[in-house]
Amino acid sequence: MMEEITLAIPKLGPVIAIDGPAGTGKSSATRRLAEVLGFVHVDTGALYRAIAYLTLDRVRRGLGTEQEVATELSRQLHLEFKRMPDKNPSNRILADGQDLTDFIRTPEVSMGASRVSTYPEVRASLLGLQRRLGCVGKSILEGRDIGTVIFPDADVKFFLKASVEERAKRRLIEFEATGSDAPSFEEVKAQIMERDRGDSHRAIAPLKKAEDAIEVDTSKMTLDEVVESMEVIVRSRLHLKP
Repeated sequence: MMEEITLAIPKLGPVIAIDGPAGTGKSSATRRLAEVLGFVHVDTGALYRAIAYLTLDRVRRGLGTEQEVATELSRQLHLEFKRMPDKNPSNRILADGQDLTDFIRTPEVSMGASRVSTYPEVRASLLGLQRRLGCVGKSILEGRDIGTVIFPDADVKFFLKASVEERAKRRLIEFEATGSDAPSFEEVKAQIMERDRGDSHRAIAPLKKAEDAIEVDTSKMTLDEVVESMEVIVRSRLHLKP
């Protein structure tokens, strides 16, 4: 049913799908690759994070259970991406016009996003939106089920992976950059492993590598090396000039 709905919206140009677990450098690589190619970057994880952030706030205020609130928000919110060159990151996620980008990368929101993504109503609500955002063409979507569910017809598919230890180190650096109190290495590692289990074993659209996806192990690669290797493949597949 899900794949029938998504494929009903035709692609108007090339689409690149980038999947993989948290901490593999997926967001940074996608953002840089989009800039190099001049493609639109669609951060699908940010959509779920935005829902999770607002859900956590409403649940704390006693406005319903997590599933009830997340479902309602996913149906009513107007979610969009807007490029703001003077901001970092410049690709911003807005919910009903409110910029949530700076609030959705905390450990609490990360775990919340993993939970709300398991609710069928939430996934169904965001399914068509993700497809529409990508179908404008010359777009790169990152997530956990892009190449398997949202865009099984993507022109190029990548699956990024890295060791749990390396991913925990990267997450710690991200936390420290925000200036907030960072959890310990072991805490971050445990959170990553817990999220991996949740994402890989959920009943709907679990995290998995598409059969035709190109696997990239980023454990010992710099961001530049990851982006360069992906750029070469994309330009070759799509016949794009440097």
